[in-house]
Amino acid sequence: MPPVDTVPPGPYVGFMPMHLHTCKVGFEETLARELALCGYRDEPVGGEGFAVVSPRGAHPDLDLCYAVFSVLDAREVRAASVNAMAGALCDAFWECLDGERLEGPWFLHMGSVPHEAVAGRMRTVEVEFLRRLKGRMSRLAKLASTDLPAAARETRGFLVHFVDADNVLVGSRIRFWGQRRMRDNPAAPSRSYLKAEEAFAALGRGPQPGETVVDLGAAPGGWSFSAAERGATVLAVDNGPLRGGALSHARITHVHDDAFLYQPPGGRRCDWLLCDLIEDPNRVVEQILLPWLDAGWCRRFVVNLKVGKMDPIGLLRRLRGTDRTGLAWRCERFAIRQLFHDREEITGMGTTAG
Repeated sequence: MPPVDTVPPGPYVGFMPMHLHTCKVGFEETLARELALCGYRDEPVGGEGFAVVSPRGAHPDLDLCYAVFSVLDAREVRAASVNAMAGALCDAFWECLDGERLEGPWFLHMGSVPHEAVAGRMRTVEVEFLRRLKGRMSRLAKLASTDLPAAARETRGFLVHFVDADNVLVGSRIRFWGQRRMRDNPAAPSRSYLKAEEAFAALGRGPQPGETVVDLGAAPGGWSFSAAERGATVLAVDNGPLRGGALSHARITHVHDDAFLYQPPGGRRCDWLLCDLIEDPNRVVEQILLPWLDAGWCRRFVVNLKVGKMDPIGLLRRLRGTDRTGLAWRCERFAIRQLFHDREEITGMGTTAG
């Protein structure tokens, strides 16, 4: 991905018909390839943790796995000092509103490339920007919220991304893809608990009291523990042992069986299928996910796929396909994300059709 050009100093606020997408550092090329998969015709430019690209050809129902935020009305703001940048950002925010009156809380987010000098400038500018915003638009300043949206969705607000100390990209049409850092539970058997919690947050819904869950490949029990702590009744399927809070949890029943062979007794439908296996993702899709969806054995699912040894874009193309190898026609809702707590893996989640 070509880098963003060096920007000359001096105050400047300009509109670019561009989309800004941020991602985990190290996955910029993967994001660029996914953008091409989603129809973008032009090659992105960018740097560590972000890509900027013309919207030409982008699919109108854009759904990205490797992006964290997308800004669909990106503008470029340049200024050579903290005071000048804060003032320019106030002007850019007003321009982004374009006469719209915000009556409720709006989302404010500032981020930067992963360099301490740039992050330090960002933090200083943020303080001055908020001070000036309170002076110029006190009602709006009181409505600003830095809390992440409750689930993956498009939101109205103001996102600022520092490309370097004097050059930022901003916009108000923000798509948040649902990734967030989760709080650990000391009783959780493993860090995989955090992935389950994050996936439920991205979906905007997790297992509820009284619902039934089948967790395939459950050991040591992080995902089962997450569902059970929410009040669900869990069948934890694995020949390996459960540990920690999952070991003797009142709502978890340990079923000693192979995740690839297990079938619900009598074909009884569960509310949730969970699966986090260290296995070839194609095997997980072909031998677990697709059979369970086709048989109607679950209403919702969260499945983690290890993609470290394969091309993730090929897998994304397959999963998003509309033929019998894909999930689109099987699901009322389907999303796949590289979660904050994912490493060389991606997590598919959705609601089944019918």
